[in-house]
Amino acid sequence: MKHSPITLATLVALSHTVFPQFVFAQQSSDIAESDIEKVEIVSKRSPFGATKTNTPIVDLARTISIESEMDLKLKGVLNLSQSATYMAGVTGESYGFATRVDSVSSRGLSIPRYRDSIQELFGNYNSTRAEIYTMEQVELLKGPASVLYGQGSPGGIVNYVSKTPTLGKGSEIVGSYGSFDRAQVSVDLNATLSEDEKWLGRFVGVYRDANTQVDHVNDDTQVFMPSVSFLPSDNTTLTLIGLFQNTDSDTAAQFIPVEGTLLPLADGSYLPDQDIYAGEPGFNKFETESNQVTLLGEHIFNDTTSMSFTALWRDGEADYHQAWPTFTGGSRYLNAFIGAPVAPTDTYVARTFYQADNTFNQHAVDIRLNKLVETGMFEHEILGGIQYQNVDTDANSAYYAGGGVLQGDFRYILDLANPIYTGAPEQAIFDAIYNDSPEQNVTDTGFYLSDHISYNQWRVTLGLRHDRVDNDNGASEQNDSQTSYSAGVLYRFDNGISPYLSYAESFETVVGLDDNDNQLKPEEGRQFEAGVKYAFSELPGYMTLSYYNIEISNLPNPNSLPTDASQQQGITKIDGVELEGRVQWGQVSAQFAASIMDAEDPNGFDLSAQPDSNASLWLSWTPEILADVTLGGGVRYVGKSVSENAALRYETPSYALADLMAAYQFSDNLNVQLNVRNLTDKEYLTSCLFRGDCFPGLRRTVNASVTYSF
Repeated sequence: MKHSPITLATLVALSHTVFPQFVFAQQSSDIAESDIEKVEIVSKRSPFGATKTNTPIVDLARTISIESEMDLKLKGVLNLSQSATYMAGVTGESYGFATRVDSVSSRGLSIPRYRDSIQELFGNYNSTRAEIYTMEQVELLKGPASVLYGQGSPGGIVNYVSKTPTLGKGSEIVGSYGSFDRAQVSVDLNATLSEDEKWLGRFVGVYRDANTQVDHVNDDTQVFMPSVSFLPSDNTTLTLIGLFQNTDSDTAAQFIPVEGTLLPLADGSYLPDQDIYAGEPGFNKFETESNQVTLLGEHIFNDTTSMSFTALWRDGEADYHQAWPTFTGGSRYLNAFIGAPVAPTDTYVARTFYQADNTFNQHAVDIRLNKLVETGMFEHEILGGIQYQNVDTDANSAYYAGGGVLQGDFRYILDLANPIYTGAPEQAIFDAIYNDSPEQNVTDTGFYLSDHISYNQWRVTLGLRHDRVDNDNGASEQNDSQTSYSAGVLYRFDNGISPYLSYAESFETVVGLDDNDNQLKPEEGRQFEAGVKYAFSELPGYMTLSYYNIEISNLPNPNSLPTDASQQQGITKIDGVELEGRVQWGQVSAQFAASIMDAEDPNGFDLSAQPDSNASLWLSWTPEILADVTLGGGVRYVGKSVSENAALRYETPSYALADLMAAYQFSDNLNVQLNVRNLTDKEYLTSCLFRGDCFPGLRRTVNASVTYSF
């Protein structure tokens, strides 16, 4: 029985995302054992994934969403943000079309990015974006994860698994061309480097030359990722990965005023183009470079004991220049703000000019020991580990607010309705106001222990971790210690239903003193989650329904009351329901997701720029009479978002988008694929902020690719 690519993609997701191999062997008699084994080879759980163990996620009282390499290919995903747009309760494009960073939010909160279970991005705008072609899969662990990862967001983490040498895996060259002259060549070369197959090699490379939907904004990059694996025995693997990336781009986010985009201008009209370029050609740039070396190791001592580790060195730098419409606290249009016709039309804005050179350097290691132990009728999978990381960040900048308008210089103002670019101020102005900030250092050492207990059909997970975090911002030093806990219980009924309950914690340090000169406490997150996982009995498929309640404490106190000494009385509350699943009907596969969320900050306002709901459906079909053809399509709905303070409230409307794909397999070696995102070229805003700006969404993109495999 020959399975199509989408059949394999769905079974891969089912096998490693939620249910172990034997579930399908019992439930679907028409899936051959050899096919199941093939699926397991394509993708599997690993100690370098989000949970750091091989434990099937069906046994964990947590919610995890995973997009496999095949999922990413079928959907035509071009960046990390797009990989999250079909996940429940996740916002992949919080701030619209972007080139500086991938802004992924989970359960109403921004979340950090990890590669191979090590965080790889610190600070702001100081490194390259992660390139999607270097990843085997993207995993999103939802909810607090400090027991595994130390300080971090209560919303969760996004972890991506690197492509590494794989015995028997083929190679490919991919050429693609799409909207806005986006041209890219990608190569993935695999080789056996020794006759005894103990040395394996892989090289992943990307070259892209691309314009974008915003005039003058490019998105060019070069990526080189060589890796070598050494397998001295069947039980030991060492993999060394280099990743070197250089990106030459500009900032897509133009911080366009609310008036003229979300709200009409004074005359009732709107800006003719919400993707207007408000920067300055020849001045704007976002040039980034990153280099990293990762060492992955795994050794199996015997049937019950194994050890794994991830070690990382990484550095990055960014040369960042941008001009944007000045924020004024009122109308951002010059005539309306000043109250006099100082500009030729009412759509002129003053511009702020900004220069920054940002850097970071990171050393990190995470060592883990897994042990299987039986105590009577109880089976224990014990995970113990130690994690250390040292991160230095440096951000130096020059900020020319208003571009001279405050001093009566109107040479650099810009008409957003009919832009004529003026040139930038002289470099001497920036040199005179350059702020050389002190380097900041954060050192984090954590010890963690968890026990996954199996008793008949019961699954219980207990975990704790202790962290010591040292912050040195150049002006002061602060030491914090924090112990985090987690617990979960799940029961697997014979009919495929598995209800569960869980509790998890997170923390993030806050540097500073309160009004009594006491050190500020870390922000603390706590989540209670209840849900049910269900394996369909007649078809390969699963679904997860969950409810969560998150509370974040030790935030700045409500309404910024200056008379309260503690200054940490603020509490954010988030409640939500999520539904997510996959199912396979013959040659048709479906992936579905939906969520609703109610989130309030310490002042009782909605969390800024976070949609209150989302829903999506992706279908793929390989007709039996046209086995070489694969068709797919999806619909994505994102609910309204709000940004407000005591004085004003902006509500960004909901939107729905459609995606399509078609692929044809000309031969075993040649595949052609066409992907369209935002099929109707809908013009929409992803969010607007009460500071006064909006973020346009992604316009229609058509991308054609040719893959030659060998």
